[in-house]
Amino acid sequence: MRQPDSLRVDQRAEAGPYLSVSNLVVKFPSEDGIVNAVEGVNFSVTRGKTLAIVGESGSGKSVTALAIMGLVNRKSAKVTGEVWLDGEELVEKPDSGIRKLRGNKMAMIFQDPMSSLHPFYRVGAQLSEAARTHRKISKKAAREEAIEMLSRVGIPAPRRRVDDYPHQLSGGMRQRVMIAMALINSPALLIADEPTTALDVTVQAQIIDLIGQLQSEFNTAVVIITHDLGIVADIADEVAVMYAGRIVEHASTERLYASPEMPYTLGLLASIPRMDRETNRLDPIRGNPPSPLRHPDGCVFHPRCKYTDRVPNRACFEVRPELLESERNHLVRCHIPAEERRRIATSVLGAGTGGGAAIATAGAGGTGPAAPVGGPA
Repeated sequence: MRQPDSLRVDQRAEAGPYLSVSNLVVKFPSEDGIVNAVEGVNFSVTRGKTLAIVGESGSGKSVTALAIMGLVNRKSAKVTGEVWLDGEELVEKPDSGIRKLRGNKMAMIFQDPMSSLHPFYRVGAQLSEAARTHRKISKKAAREEAIEMLSRVGIPAPRRRVDDYPHQLSGGMRQRVMIAMALINSPALLIADEPTTALDVTVQAQIIDLIGQLQSEFNTAVVIITHDLGIVADIADEVAVMYAGRIVEHASTERLYASPEMPYTLGLLASIPRMDRETNRLDPIRGNPPSPLRHPDGCVFHPRCKYTDRVPNRACFEVRPELLESERNHLVRCHIPAEERRRIATSVLGAGTGGGAAIATAGAGGTGPAAPVGGPA
């Protein structure tokens, strides 16, 4: 395996964002109309740091990641805005240029390794292909790198397992193979799309810990996509909450858990079991996310929001809120005044006695399905 970029260029983490996304918009035409999958998303990630993008299914998280990777079909989808990777703009870059970067400077771990790995080829051959696509190395050298990477991601007996087919591996081992494949060329950006989906609690903890360990080793910028706020508390430096194709709250992880403000974020946190108090019943978010074909007027969350009566002049129903700074580096998309939002958070989560921080602890150390990173690593 080639020398990690972090060892070759020690100051890259100090040079500013490695990935910068500005006003990203993704629309898909359909028989029923235009699907507004992503609308005006902005964020950046520096090497060595982790951004978690959180939201329900259909909020635009995965489409955002696919657009960054250049995996959205440009013949059928309209992608606008800017995506800058290490000084290169990707939205206007031709597919041939994106292919040279994908798997080399940037890589992605997909939700389902069984559908991402080719069933007819041994895992070693697939890892070797990823290495030889971007570098001029022999088959023998690529095989040795594949074995080394399998060892580094915790696959037992890698010299034997390198000749296994995907179906011969467990779900957790297949996901480790996908991580090995993503990192074999030492990319500076790693996007992990629901990397622990369908894995049991103990294996989820191991995969999350593994991503963190390899990030430290390779000085990688990581974007982790999930629907579960419980798994990001210990691994993310920042959290961006997405709803209906938009970021509705963005803050440091510590700040978001300690003092969430957007009612949607409050709803996500309130639906996680608390370890610091006895709870008879969780409080789910009422209703369903809006159709991407027809977003409601005003705030897209207003049909599910309990607090629209706190805002005068029907602004929640008629005026689209902007993503504004509530406090330094804490962005919120909501019409409710900031002080009122904080009072609501205190009443919902008990912020004065632990609040989101207690929920973060529950998510990181619990044993139920809403706390998937518990268990030994």
